[in-house]
Amino acid sequence: MAGFYLKKALAFFLEPYGLILLLLALSLFFLFQNKIKKTKFFLAIAVSLLFLFSFPPFSNFLINNLENRYEKYNYNANISYIHILGSGNSDDTTQPDSSLLNASSIKRVVEGIIIHNKQPNTKLIFTGYKGSTTLSNAKANTQVALELGVNSKDIISSGKPKDTKEEALFCKTVVKDKPFVLVTSATHLPRAMEIFHSVGLHPIPAPCDFKRKHSTYTYLPNLESLNNSQTAIHEYLGLIWQKLH
Repeated sequence: MAGFYLKKALAFFLEPYGLILLLLALSLFFLFQNKIKKTKFFLAIAVSLLFLFSFPPFSNFLINNLENRYEKYNYNANISYIHILGSGNSDDTTQPDSSLLNASSIKRVVEGIIIHNKQPNTKLIFTGYKGSTTLSNAKANTQVALELGVNSKDIISSGKPKDTKEEALFCKTVVKDKPFVLVTSATHLPRAMEIFHSVGLHPIPAPCDFKRKHSTYTYLPNLESLNNSQTAIHEYLGLIWQKLH
């Protein structure tokens, strides 16, 4: 468990948000030390990176290199299982179930259900732990699937897996060596496919939750582009980590 959180912490400071905050903190540190040259140096790097990661063409470049690797699922494979990977959720009971899921989770669940509806006699696999909430992502996703009419007999759920590797290991206990559909965000799919293959599984990719833009109406830096760069860098770091293991 400690290694899991250590990996998360290290990754945070290598991704845009954490890296920029670290550089700003260093610039403030040197400012209080009255070291103006070093202050200007770290501040300039922080501002430059903020502009770069918020710049739509650069953000699209990072995203496209991930999302262009797999085409959308064609809904006709001979499969029995559909594995929807976890993302995130809250546990605020004052909200409807659909509002508990983050944007990625809701898109993954909807795509998984569409595939399930188009391919009879399939079962949905939901995985994902609770993180800092009291409700696991697997449970939250299951609740939404049930609300959308999926039969409880067609759902297999586990709230124990904390990351994609653990999700793959759980999936293997269910599907064995049979091919199955793997549903996740298009940016996450390249890393997920590598991980699932590494444990001897045979996933059929079903990307969703695309973030790429085919046309850019503005070249002005914006928050959406910064968020997309954050997502992309997270996945590139994950791919590097996967190759090192």
